[in-house]
Amino acid sequence: MNPPPHPFGPEIRAEFALDPALTFLNHGSFGALPRVVRQAQEAWRDKIELNPIEWIGRRNLETLAAVKKPLARFVGCQANDLGFVTNATEGVNAVLRSLRLQAGDELLTCDHVYNAVRQAMKFRAQETGASVVEVPIALPVRDQDHAIDSILNAITPRTRLIVIDHITSPTALRFDVQKIIDAVKGTRVQVLVDGAHAPGALKLSLDTLGANFYAANLHKWTMAPRGCAFLWVAPQFQNDIHPCVISHEFANGFAGEFDWQGTRDLSAWNSIPAALAWFEELDSQRVFRHNHDLAVWAHQLLCSHCSFEPISPLDGSMLSCMASVRLPHSLAARFEKPEAFQRQLLEVDHIEVPIFEWNKRWLLRVSAAIHNEPAHYERLVVALKKYLA
Repeated sequence: MNPPPHPFGPEIRAEFALDPALTFLNHGSFGALPRVVRQAQEAWRDKIELNPIEWIGRRNLETLAAVKKPLARFVGCQANDLGFVTNATEGVNAVLRSLRLQAGDELLTCDHVYNAVRQAMKFRAQETGASVVEVPIALPVRDQDHAIDSILNAITPRTRLIVIDHITSPTALRFDVQKIIDAVKGTRVQVLVDGAHAPGALKLSLDTLGANFYAANLHKWTMAPRGCAFLWVAPQFQNDIHPCVISHEFANGFAGEFDWQGTRDLSAWNSIPAALAWFEELDSQRVFRHNHDLAVWAHQLLCSHCSFEPISPLDGSMLSCMASVRLPHSLAARFEKPEAFQRQLLEVDHIEVPIFEWNKRWLLRVSAAIHNEPAHYERLVVALKKYLA
């Protein structure tokens, strides 16, 4: 095992309001807000309350346009190609509900898809007579070619849309979405990337990626307030894509429709620049490198000390800033439900870590964020050994 990366230190940990008695290894679910971003959102809420009509009714387009500029630089695109949504699943739904699907069309994904997205695909297929094709990619995944070729080999003349995670949620694998996009370029097949975990975890350049649609969260690894997400749509498809909430700006262009979807708390979106500024102040490349290296080290630690079989290469070539391991059947037999074991780790060992049931096996997923340090994962290993014994 390589040594773990040097931690950011207690001064960074102090920026978060996390319970000091809690070993928090689940940043990947709902994130954790640094103090500077919490303050920025509170300042926006105070400003809005001084005159809600001014900031929600008159100047909302002005403030959101100002937010889009730094966000576009951060994800590598043009500001007008971004529409705001509250979470990546909402962005995925906006695309699925907008596409003119027909009976016989196929929506292609794999079994690592986020379950909420799976359900949205099923719902849309039932509405239109289309079908969902879910390709199995068995664990362990040997390499990127193993994963991506499984999807590409499932394309048929009926395939209309490929929905693919940039970073999967239950299995925490980074997929080479570029290979899929390049393979279908020039065909009728469109690609929707679910980038829920990507901003702040991977360096993005949406203009050059070449996807048709890209939905992503900012409340996870970019550490913006919850309720911050975006949908990027390639310019040639923007007239066809509408938000889930149809409001006054219908048929007034992509940007107009997504900028006004009814009365909302705009403080979260307006706080995005503060989150991005703090992220860059930390040195984004250092953050990317630290979180990836810590996730790789934690993955190796768990596999080595708990005798877990790795589900992806131990060199970390398919990881970003999370890693998942398969738990043995003995734990499932003892606790019956993954939620019960997760609750046990929280209440007895003071460790917050998610446990999923995926393809009839339990997975434990650790996140690696700037407020984490090697000792957190060593505590998890001690706890797991106790239950494995």
